[in-house]
Amino acid sequence: MKILKFFGCLIVLSLSTIACKDGPKAVETPQETVSTDTVTATKNIKLIFDTDANNELDDQHALAYMLMSGATFDVRGITVNTTRNGAGIQSHYDEAERILQLCNLKDSIPLLKGADGNFETISKNFNPLQYDGQEGVDFILEASKKDSVVIVAVGKLTNIALALKKDPSFAKRSRIVWLGSNYPEPGEYNQNNDTIAMNYVLNSSIPFEMVTVRYGKPSGSDAVSVTKQEIGEKMPGLGPIATEPITGRHGGTFSTFGDYSVNLFEHIFDHVSMVGPKNSRALFDMVALAVLKDPSWGTATQIPAPILIDDKWVARPDNPRKITVWENFEKTPILDDFFQTLTDPVFVSIPKA
Repeated sequence: MKILKFFGCLIVLSLSTIACKDGPKAVETPQETVSTDTVTATKNIKLIFDTDANNELDDQHALAYMLMSGATFDVRGITVNTTRNGAGIQSHYDEAERILQLCNLKDSIPLLKGADGNFETISKNFNPLQYDGQEGVDFILEASKKDSVVIVAVGKLTNIALALKKDPSFAKRSRIVWLGSNYPEPGEYNQNNDTIAMNYVLNSSIPFEMVTVRYGKPSGSDAVSVTKQEIGEKMPGLGPIATEPITGRHGGTFSTFGDYSVNLFEHIFDHVSMVGPKNSRALFDMVALAVLKDPSWGTATQIPAPILIDDKWVARPDNPRKITVWENFEKTPILDDFFQTLTDPVFVSIPKA
């Protein structure tokens, strides 16, 4: 365990937990906007998708969007983790497998189980030869040794933190694009499921991009929402016809992702507890893929990496470690591309063994 004194805080690097002598201090953070106006859409992005697929419904839509965007993404594999909703690791695995099956890619794209527990519990007395999440984490490490990959993480950051703990050189050969946080305000589901893992990643050197959520605000991915009516009108029948139909998590049999999408929207508020209007739902996770597809669909700002202490973001303006914060997403082109992608899909290639 290594302890450093940093801006009046004691940082325990083994878990990235922090205790401040005088409590959290809000500090104005220097910002540098990264221009994306002239950036063209990138092709052949090698990535691994890290998901809590059974949490609600945005993971499934992001998975389908990714798997049918073969002109942009070179998907090396999918790893799953467990968050509070959606039951245990097997349920998250099963839901991701359903989407692969609907895209006729089951058993073709690697799908692996990652962490069921949280980083603090798993890293205590850590045995690198046997630990919770080993299958998924070791896959991430091995895949990144073969080629530089982007990890798009749309759940808690436990798998990423474990990869860094087991092999710190992982930070030099990958890039993390994470859907999470209400930064600079507290709270958010993915963040709160493993704050210690998030702080561990923030205190590492791995390139890190935060695609903000910001519930109820137009500046975050929460604004990229669709109504139940819009799904009912546009989604039926979209996507390929599955050679083997699935049984949905709420029952019923489905042969296209579009039909399954309608069913997911019918049941979303049975699955998660939410207040407010119930006629629409954000497709949060899809936004992390969309800004990779076309960076002009969001605003990227580089800041010194902050830290979360006692559920409050604390700026570290002199921190040489920089991260990118994504906000102000272009809802219309993102959703137009989503519907067009499912209407005229180009499937990702099957990874070479």
